[in-house]
Amino acid sequence: MAVWIQAQQLQGDALHQMQSLYGQHFPIEVRHYLSQWIESQLWDAIDLENPQEEFKAKRLLDSLIQELQNKAEHQVGEDGFLLKIKLGHYANQLKSTYDRCPLELVRCIKHILYTEQRLVREATNSNSPVGGMMDSMSQKYQQINQAFEELRLLTQDTENDLRKLQHNQEYFIIQYQESMRIQAQLASLATLPPADRQLREPALLSKKNTVEAWLTREANTLQKYRLDLAEKHQKTLQLLRKQQTIILDDELIQWKRRQQLAGNGGPPEGGLDILQSWCEKLAETIWQNRQQIRRAEHLRQQLPIPGPIEELLNELNSTITDIISTLVTSTFIIEKQPPQVLKTQTKFAATVRLLVGGKLNVHMNPPQVKATIISEQQAKALLKNENTRNDSSGEILNNNCVMEYHQTTGTLSAHFRNMSLKRIKRSDRRGAESVTEEKFTILFESQFSVGSNELVFQVKTLSLPVVVIVHGSQDNNATATVLWDNAFAEPGRVPFLVPDKVLWPQLCEVINMKYKAEVQSNRGLSEENLVFLAQKAFSSSSNNPDDYRSMTMTWSQFNRESLPGRNFTFWQWFDGVMELTKKHLKPHWNDGAILGFVNKQQAQDMLMSKPNGTFLLRFSDSEIGGITIAWVAENPNKAGERMVWNLMPYTTKDFTIRSLADRISDLNHLLFLYPDRPKDEVFSKYYTPPLSKAVDGYVKPQIKQVVPEFATANPDPASGNPTYMDQGASPAPVSHPHAYGIYPAMADSMLDADGDFDLDDTMDVARHVEELLRRPVESQWSGQQS
Repeated sequence: MAVWIQAQQLQGDALHQMQSLYGQHFPIEVRHYLSQWIESQLWDAIDLENPQEEFKAKRLLDSLIQELQNKAEHQVGEDGFLLKIKLGHYANQLKSTYDRCPLELVRCIKHILYTEQRLVREATNSNSPVGGMMDSMSQKYQQINQAFEELRLLTQDTENDLRKLQHNQEYFIIQYQESMRIQAQLASLATLPPADRQLREPALLSKKNTVEAWLTREANTLQKYRLDLAEKHQKTLQLLRKQQTIILDDELIQWKRRQQLAGNGGPPEGGLDILQSWCEKLAETIWQNRQQIRRAEHLRQQLPIPGPIEELLNELNSTITDIISTLVTSTFIIEKQPPQVLKTQTKFAATVRLLVGGKLNVHMNPPQVKATIISEQQAKALLKNENTRNDSSGEILNNNCVMEYHQTTGTLSAHFRNMSLKRIKRSDRRGAESVTEEKFTILFESQFSVGSNELVFQVKTLSLPVVVIVHGSQDNNATATVLWDNAFAEPGRVPFLVPDKVLWPQLCEVINMKYKAEVQSNRGLSEENLVFLAQKAFSSSSNNPDDYRSMTMTWSQFNRESLPGRNFTFWQWFDGVMELTKKHLKPHWNDGAILGFVNKQQAQDMLMSKPNGTFLLRFSDSEIGGITIAWVAENPNKAGERMVWNLMPYTTKDFTIRSLADRISDLNHLLFLYPDRPKDEVFSKYYTPPLSKAVDGYVKPQIKQVVPEFATANPDPASGNPTYMDQGASPAPVSHPHAYGIYPAMADSMLDADGDFDLDDTMDVARHVEELLRRPVESQWSGQQS
């Protein structure tokens, strides 16, 4: 729920606090009329302490003013006229106030949003629906920003202490030099007569003792300052490491997981702007503390004082270097993954990004990134830091790219736009493993320096697993490998281990996500659909969903072993359903016109209680990517008996000739879509409009289908009605009448004992008619037309 909607429900003191946030600096009317726009902007992505971020803030200010002006322009009527003037005034007022200091606008709006969120959270019971909607994400973001504020204050505190230490040490050195000068004066007294020496020596000795006593005290004080500063740095580094762990091991890993699931059809992983802003804040804070520690080390070298400080500073320096190394190497990421099913000799793209590149000025000497394809074994060796230099499992063309800095977005990235896998070198396969189960990965690596070559980093990152194919026929099996890996890979795994079996409910989530994404539909798989799939997967007849909740499915059951009595796997059948629905049946699935996941016996049980002419659409059990029509009608061989008929399955090839809606329209014996919807009510909006009349003496042929036992065609050409070609069992083409021969009706029924049509016996006729219709009209019927 939008924060502004909830903020308007505040009462009492909370409402008064909310109202006090607004005024001349930011009118409440602007918040009200632009609430959706304001809450959708990435205010947290702007670092208020960085003057270089001012151009981003200016862009937001300009957008805000433009939104206000647009809102003003769309006001109509008497009330709208007054509002139009008021909003236009506010636009000019905000431009005048913040044009020279746009970061202050960002600071103002961030404060308003944070305060509103806090007030709503405090006013809402955490167990109420509104409290549940009050996003934990905003709380988490607030905690991260609060930690950054604490780090900023700690860093500022140690900076002040360091300056004080430096000032005291400089004064100490001056006094030390004074002590040396007194020592020299005392030494020179030996050359003076005894009387002069006795006259001057007491004063110098007294002065010497005073200075040395001060130096001793001050040395202890300096040592204490150094130790206190080191302890404060230790505290800062602990908080830094904790904050970095939250951002890299929680937020960034979650983003990568979302990216992985997006490959299975999950929601988009989201942008990286907020993550980059956090990583840049980390980099800036780390670098400031690193410089402070180096300055403290320089002061120690300038004035060595015996004690534990040397060891402490070495430890701090080692820790801060480790922290920044982790940050840099972890933020070298793949923003756009290469395709996970990768076909050889085919162009593909990928994008890698360094989230801290701009902040660390890496772009001043742009690094080059190299892409290499490596095997699963090579990836394992790489993560074990074993020497795999120059190892690869294939050749990628156009595999080098220079990282570019984009000033407007502050991003440093390399866009590989024209890579192509020229060849692949496969390893020995294990057991029953096929080539479409072999996993590779694209290794992206680069090297660059930070801070005037103070630190040199070698960075590497691996893509999600890639399955290499050489032919499109391998695509569905390769997709199964990728789907299983993306879904069930565990964080931090050894490449690319996945469990061999998973719980059926887990797999249901995966295939439902994939189905909705492929079909591009909000209508996913229902519980009944999933029970049907479980029955198919486990060769079970149970209709109880609970019977499958604790069952597991192995990878072999998923896509290695054929289903009983079939020559295809569970995944191959399901993938065929998705492809058919995606290409030809999407609107009908979205309309709920396709039951789909129903077996033949279930269809019969459902239809036998319905009037004749009731039909349903179900996916074929026996053919990959097929859908069939089942309907109830009289048995022509036995008077008074009704039976369910099943049409030979349609496939993609059939629907490229004539759509499902048109085929249903052709079959006059189909009256009601199960349970009782008139078919024209459901499908008429998808019917192809009637053909236009003859032009210049030529008539366009029209393909229609007929089921012979249910056809009611008029054979008289003069009637003007279409004459159907009797194709026996198969959905078959017909044409408007011409003076060419019509195939005679076949006397024998083409139905088998189960009421199924046999397509094979009549396919030659169908192919012949299709061939006739493909020929140019002029050559086909020139004799009759002339």
